Amino acid sequence: MLKQGLELKQTQKLSPLQIQTIKLIELPIQELEQRIRKELEENPVLDEDQPGEREEDEAPREVSLSEFKEDDSIPSYRLRSDNYNSKDERPQYSTFSVKESFTENLQEQLGYRSLTEHQYAVASFIIGSLDDDGYLRRDIDSIVDDLSFRANIETTEEEVLEMLKVVQEFDPAGVGARDLRECLLLQIRLLKKTPEVEHAVKILTNYFNEFTNKHFSKIMSRMNISEAELKAAMAKILKLNPSPGGQIDGSYADQAQQIVPDFVLEYRDGELNLSMPRFSVPELKVNKKYADILIEAANSSEREKKEAAAFVKKKLDSAKWFVEAIKQRHNTLSSTMQAIVDYQREYFIDGDETHLKPMVLKDIAEKTGFDISTISRVVNSKYIETHFGIYSLKYFFSEGLENQDGEEVSTRELKKALLDCVENEDKHKPLTDDELVEEMTRKGYKVARRTIAKYRDQLGIPKARLRKEL
Repeated sequence: MLKQGLELKQTQKLSPLQIQTIKLIELPIQELEQRIRKELEENPVLDEDQPGEREEDEAPREVSLSEFKEDDSIPSYRLRSDNYNSKDERPQYSTFSVKESFTENLQEQLGYRSLTEHQYAVASFIIGSLDDDGYLRRDIDSIVDDLSFRANIETTEEEVLEMLKVVQEFDPAGVGARDLRECLLLQIRLLKKTPEVEHAVKILTNYFNEFTNKHFSKIMSRMNISEAELKAAMAKILKLNPSPGGQIDGSYADQAQQIVPDFVLEYRDGELNLSMPRFSVPELKVNKKYADILIEAANSSEREKKEAAAFVKKKLDSAKWFVEAIKQRHNTLSSTMQAIVDYQREYFIDGDETHLKPMVLKDIAEKTGFDISTISRVVNSKYIETHFGIYSLKYFFSEGLENQDGEEVSTRELKKALLDCVENEDKHKPLTDDELVEEMTRKGYKVARRTIAKYRDQLGIPKARLRKEL
């Protein structure tokens, strides 16, 4: 028996413009420019309008798209995105970059070694397997397998270990280490042999667990050394670099990417002025060749010309959506950032973290009228340049807790207060989590012990026993 029924469904479909806008909002300024260049390559209707180009034309001609009619008439619009004054110089970027990456630096050092082609390939693969901090955390046998299956290079564990030793001789000292202990040993063995260095080598070799757990009395007893000798050896160890991949001429981790602030905030005469001067988007125009096709088709009934014009119309629609999406992106970013500045005005004036208010995505969404997901896309991978530094937009968002006066304070303020407590404590007798709760209470913050433990972990602060110094 057949049954018939009526089902009502409500679906939401995004327009091409909405889809374009969502995608563009997420992009930082550099990726946006790359996306525009890609659109110029893929859409033959679009050309970049160079300043002064029209002055060279003897008879510049404006094209009215409304001259060509179809079932769906071609909308008349001007393909321009006026993001800067053509009379002014195109704004320049303030970027943070380096000449070479961490991997490139190691590859360059590898090129100076006298190796066979086979050995070079193995060593190069090892370099490519290093983590950002310079450690090799992969098993040797898995590297052997990958060399065989992925690079078609047959080798042995012994050969990989031999090439690893070569890589471990490169600068920075400690690169290619498989754990912290090996990293420190690679560095300290390069130092001039002194009693302190010899003691340090022995500590790292034989008593590393005791050292990391700060069982100083055990070390002194087993090595038969005094407290002064232990302090001298530890001073040598503490000067070593636990993260060799991130400490050459600055941080390689940061150098790997180029940061271009999307916003600039200036503080002058008591006023905060927000701008987007680095929003540099080429002006777009219709390619003359395709404009001629439209004009010719407008006065023709030939099928081929009509089909050609239909193709141009499709590309024009795509161009219109793209340019409009760029404008909407600019407006969305500008409105969102202005709302953040207004919300955190007191902080942006002096840059004092204690003035940073608790703020979540919902707060800015309510101020701007945008959806929370839109605010999230705006904040993602965007930076602002202020008079006290350059910050990711995510930095200004934090949850809040109440203090003893019932006022809501930012968790970032609480973390700063906690960090101050740890920095000012007696290093011979560090504060426990319970004692830190008492200190925070004296400062006017109501914080539970588990919250202290959570923030301490987030800040990378070890437990009291591990903070103890001689």
